Amino acid sequence: MNLISIVTKNSLRKEPLGDFKVGDTVDVHVKIKEGDKERIQIFNGTVIARSKKHDAINATFTVRRIVAGEGVERTWPLNSPRLAKVDVTRAGRVRRAKLYYLRGRVGKATKVKEQLVEADAKA
Repeated sequence: MNLISIVTKNSLRKEPLGDFKVGDTVDVHVKIKEGDKERIQIFNGTVIARSKKHDAINATFTVRRIVAGEGVERTWPLNSPRLAKVDVTRAGRVRRAKLYYLRGRVGKATKVKEQLVEADAKA
């Protein structure tokens, strides 16, 4: 094994972050360090992009939300130790891999259709 693959394997996340895809509305639990205290802050929004960037270690995802009429986007590495977990609050139904077109929309036009799950599929 070469040195790069060993370092990459050690840097990957041990426990899974959660199963989410582009279009889902998620709550991202982020560990914030203030002085000597650490707390968890929740950032909720729509996942507009996931990218692999040529390797699993460089994979990222971007979440967008509207705050006080302004669009706010945050991008995190999937393997970041600062991420506690990602909860899917609403599954979205989209036909694109990247939802960058949502940047130009305002109000209700920024909504993504919800993916309806059949009752027997849940059981």
